[in-house]
Amino acid sequence: MTTTQIKKVALVNPPLPLDIGGHPQFPPLGLAYMAAVLDQNGFEVKIIDCPVNEISHDQLKSELQSFQPALIGTGSMTPTIESAFKVAQVAKEACPESTVVMGGPHATYCDKEVLATDKNVDLIVRGEGEETLLELAKQPQTGMKLGDIKGLTIRHGEEIVQTANRPFIQDLDSVPLPGYKFLNLEKYFVAKRKLLPVITSRGCPYACSFCVASQMFGQRFRARSPKNVLMELEWLQNEYGAEGIAFQDDTFTFDRKRVVEICNGMIERKLKLHWGCGTRADVVNKETLEIMAKAHCDETMFGVEAGCASMRAILKKGVTNEQIENAIKWAKKAGMFVTVSVIMGYPGETRETLKETLDFAAKLKPDDVWLCHATPYPGTHLREIVIKNGWAMSQDWKTYNTMNPIFEDPALPAKEIAEMRRRFYNKFYSPSYILHQASKGYFKGNLYSKIMTRTAINYNLWRAMSAFHR
Repeated sequence: MTTTQIKKVALVNPPLPLDIGGHPQFPPLGLAYMAAVLDQNGFEVKIIDCPVNEISHDQLKSELQSFQPALIGTGSMTPTIESAFKVAQVAKEACPESTVVMGGPHATYCDKEVLATDKNVDLIVRGEGEETLLELAKQPQTGMKLGDIKGLTIRHGEEIVQTANRPFIQDLDSVPLPGYKFLNLEKYFVAKRKLLPVITSRGCPYACSFCVASQMFGQRFRARSPKNVLMELEWLQNEYGAEGIAFQDDTFTFDRKRVVEICNGMIERKLKLHWGCGTRADVVNKETLEIMAKAHCDETMFGVEAGCASMRAILKKGVTNEQIENAIKWAKKAGMFVTVSVIMGYPGETRETLKETLDFAAKLKPDDVWLCHATPYPGTHLREIVIKNGWAMSQDWKTYNTMNPIFEDPALPAKEIAEMRRRFYNKFYSPSYILHQASKGYFKGNLYSKIMTRTAINYNLWRAMSAFHR
């Protein structure tokens, strides 16, 4: 660890493992926010986004040797944690005296485990990282004791110690705009459209048992003002040529009045940004969805999760079938592409409840369905249940992507869940579905329909090839 004044900071988005590549790439928003805060405070910052620039760990080592930062930070999503460990290793090889910091959801909830098993990682930044990382970068100059910096997990002699939790940032308007000047935004396209991420709020007031959002960013909904959000949208369009926006809030329409103000502002400013968001069926109404559509909202994702009340109670998802049906009806009538997400195989699931859920998802006739295997991410109540029950659980973090069964519930075998998932998609991605999405995508210009047309065609080609090779 460095004890000299820190002038240079490198922030690294780890390379993707080969078997989880191929997904649309967005700029690493969390790193961009931290870069902006550090830059605002006089630090020389470099973001190294390995996936979009196709930088290997060996190439990363050369980049770090050339830049010679005193502080190196890396993110840690669960599926890429092994790659993050490799980043820490090459960071120490390239800059032996540097301080290597890991943040993100996985490191936050496995902080002690990470420090106990990987000596290349010096510190963990838990939860919201901007203020913690800034204090850490200033620490050699201020002389502040590491133990007094809130939001860290550190080694103290033979012990691993958590410092006090850092209070969440209450005034999100005070956070500078993302440091996109440290990224080449010409490399970030989705289906040939420059689609950039925006987050207008933090914190989730709900406590769904499969999710860590309310723990990571708090259960209190904290929102940026409409004026602040609109400033960023204009900036992205005028400064960086953004053509679309992916709002990444956990529940974008939680405050409907604020959403209406944002949408009216987009209309008044004649912004040409097409956008999508995710939300819940119980926090939308017909009027809100209509104004969203007028402001160029092309896609909305609703967390359905289950098709029966008994499973929703277990999932702590307090919505009803009627609310879901109404929300989807209103969104489709407004002209939106509608995605629904479903959780499969959560403890307590039976063949009957899963069939009911899949039948309900089909009945809704959405444009896309995310059938997600219940995934026991660190920090979730689900992981506690699986461990308590002593069920077999995958230790291969790369498989924690919701597309693979992770644990074995004796009451409902994982193979059976996977087979029900396969059969659903075989029926869902029908020739009529492809024609419908192609019509919306290529004649009406809906980006999401274009993507799903290709997805459905590729799925059917994969099915045909699989059958041929049996």
